[in-house]
Amino acid sequence: MEDLIPPDSDTTLSDYFRDPESASESVLAWRIDQHGGLVDALRGLFHGPAGLVRLRLFVFMGLLGQSEANLHRDQINELFHAVRPEALDTVFKRFRDTGLLLWDETQRRTSLTPLAQQLAGVLGVFNTAPQGEDDLASLLGQVVGADQLGTLDAAQVQMLQAQLGRLHAEFEDAIASGSEFRLREARTRYDRAARLIDKASTAIATLIGNAHGHVTMERAARALGQAQSHLLAMASQFNRALQQVDRQRVTLGTTGITSTDVKRWLQTLAAPEHLLQDALSHPVGLVALSPHELLDVTEAEFERDRPTLGLPDALPLSQAAPVGELSAVALPQALADLSDLLAAWHTHEPAPRRAVDALLGDIPLEAEYAHVAYKAQLLPLLGDAQAVQLPGATGDLARQPWRVEWSTDFLTLDHPTLAGVSAGTLHPREEKS
Repeated sequence: MEDLIPPDSDTTLSDYFRDPESASESVLAWRIDQHGGLVDALRGLFHGPAGLVRLRLFVFMGLLGQSEANLHRDQINELFHAVRPEALDTVFKRFRDTGLLLWDETQRRTSLTPLAQQLAGVLGVFNTAPQGEDDLASLLGQVVGADQLGTLDAAQVQMLQAQLGRLHAEFEDAIASGSEFRLREARTRYDRAARLIDKASTAIATLIGNAHGHVTMERAARALGQAQSHLLAMASQFNRALQQVDRQRVTLGTTGITSTDVKRWLQTLAAPEHLLQDALSHPVGLVALSPHELLDVTEAEFERDRPTLGLPDALPLSQAAPVGELSAVALPQALADLSDLLAAWHTHEPAPRRAVDALLGDIPLEAEYAHVAYKAQLLPLLGDAQAVQLPGATGDLARQPWRVEWSTDFLTLDHPTLAGVSAGTLHPREEKS
C-alpha cells in the first residue's frame, strides 16, 4: 500500500480498505469522517519534529489558559516573551492554516475558533498532573460528565470497561507473582482506583438504570457494572496475599531488621557489587580429622551399650459387644403442659385469652425463663398445615383448636424472673376475626 499511495498525498480512509464500499458501512469510519476537521487540526498540531510539536502544544495550551476571548499582538508577545519571535510566527502560521486561530489584521488581534475549543476537550489531559498509567480519573470524568449532559454513547462506556478489565488483569498478575514489592505497588494503585470508582459509583448506578431501551448501551452498562464489581472484589485477594508475605518475612536475629528491610537497603545502593570486595580475601579454612581418630570414634560408637527394644504387645482378644437400647429423645415437659392447658381452656370456656397466660402456665410465679421462651417458640405451630401432620406431642399441640395473634406491644410483668413479654392473643380456631 505504501508503494501505491505516496505518504504525503491526500488520501481517504476508504483508499486503505480492500473493499472501499465497506468503509462506508462502518459506523466508526463514518464518525471519523464526521470529525474530519478535528483530525486535520490534530495533524497540524502534532506533525513534524518532536521539539516543534511540543512548542506548538505549549503555545496552544497557553492560549487556552487565557480568560480573554481576543488577544492583541502585544499581549501575545508578552505572554510568550521567552519564545524566539521567528519560532512563534511559525507556530501561529500553522494555527491559522489549520483553522485553530482567526487573525484580524485591522485590529491586530487573534481569537480561538470553535474547532480549537473542540480540540481543547481532547487535550484536557495536559491540564492535570500525571498520576500513573492506570489513572481512571479522565475516563470516569468523561463518562459521568457525558451522562449528565445526555451525550453519552456506548463506545465511551466500553472504553471505561476495557480499562477496568486491564487493571483487573494487572492486579491478578501482581498477586500471582508473590513479590512483596510488586504486591505493595499494585495495592497502592488498586486503592487509588477503588477510591475513584467509589466516588463515581452513584453515577455508574444511575447510568446502568437509565440504559433501558437502548440495546447497545444497556449491554455496555451491564458489562461495566460487572467489571466494577470484579475489580472491587479484589481487596480480599490483596489482603490474603500480603498476609502470606508477612508470614514468610524473616527477622534477622534480635535486631528487628527483616529481609524486606535488607532488600530495600540493597536497592538504594548504586553499586551493590562493591560489597563483595573484601569477602573473597579471607578463604575458608578446611578442618580435617586423621583416619585413626575417625576409626576410634567409630569403634566406640559400635561398642556403646544400647537399650534393647521390647517386643510389641499382643492385640487384645475379641469381646462381645454389650447389649444396648435405642430410645427416643424425651421432649421437654413444657410441651405437654402447654398442650394440656390449651385443651382444658377449649373444653371449659373457648374464648380469646392472653398469650402470656399460656406462657406462664397454671402457676405464673413459678414459671422459669427457659420454659417461657420455649413455649413462645411453640405457639406459632398452632394450626400450622405441616405441623398438624406430625405424630406425637408436637402434632398434638399443632392440632389444638387455637391460633395465636401477636402484636407490637410489650407487657411489663411483676415477676421474679421475667421483666416482660410481647403482647399476644389466643383465639379459638372456629372464630373469624
